[in-house]
Amino acid sequence: MPARFPGFEPRGTIPAVLLPFHDDLTIDEASYRAHLRDVATVRGVTAITTNAHASEVASCDPEEQERVLAVTLDEIGDRLPVVNGIYADGTLQAVRQAKRAAAGGASALLVFPPGVLARGHAARPDCLADHVRAIADATDLPLIVFQYPAVTGLTYPIDTLVRLAGEVPSFRAIKDWCNDPALAERHIEVLQGLRRPVNVLSTHSAWLFASLVTGAAGLLSGSGSVIANLQARLFDAVQAGDLAAAQALNARIRPTAQVFYADPFFDMHNRMKEALVLLGKLPRAVVRPPLKKLEAAEISRIADALVTAGLLERTCLAAE
Repeated sequence: MPARFPGFEPRGTIPAVLLPFHDDLTIDEASYRAHLRDVATVRGVTAITTNAHASEVASCDPEEQERVLAVTLDEIGDRLPVVNGIYADGTLQAVRQAKRAAAGGASALLVFPPGVLARGHAARPDCLADHVRAIADATDLPLIVFQYPAVTGLTYPIDTLVRLAGEVPSFRAIKDWCNDPALAERHIEVLQGLRRPVNVLSTHSAWLFASLVTGAAGLLSGSGSVIANLQARLFDAVQAGDLAAAQALNARIRPTAQVFYADPFFDMHNRMKEALVLLGKLPRAVVRPPLKKLEAAEISRIADALVTAGLLERTCLAAE
């Protein structure tokens, strides 16, 4: 099946959606479809990402990932481009995933770095680059390369990204999680300044406003599963040069970022599920192990953040 949005350019506001589960840990397709509809109808959203960190891709087997993509395309594939995550430690496995996603109708691929390269990658950066090249050889879909922080050992050196941009025409964007403001700005300057620009999509959700005003072409974030409307409006305000409006929106986003991205960092999407339950958009906040249900005190902090952001009325909590 060809891509439903040929020529898709990854830019603008691209939420990464969550994946609801039943109490028995099976996928709750009905709730997932409702979640997709909710996020996809937000004005300003340019695409949807699935099979990524937000959807607990590491806890889903290959058959489940294929089903998640199929459901996503069935529910919103005629409305928006769907970006599918390619998450595998082995390049051969990643290539097979990429081929299946292309055959299934995805419009672009989000390429995760293989975790097996985390120790010592800096000594042999072409291992990461070859992973991207192999996926590009397997499909013509646009590729979004996931740039991790240096502390993970899975960061593409900027010269490697520039070289890939020259060699791989389908390399169209990076999802920038370098977690370094100076390097993030350098990515924008260099990659978006190429003869064939490579878009920088910020995933610095804890400091989104700052990352956007430096000129990022968009954002790709799991917190868009909860605050897509605020993110889209912030991006549009920055693009329009309306600093006052952008600052006001950032003031609403800040409390959600502070609670979602608190320590431990791995619970970020767990917290987002709890937020959607509080907002009446999910029936339950079930996560797969090794993640665990949050404690009541933390759920209360999430509720307070939603109230401060103007997303939830205090009276709604009192009614519960």
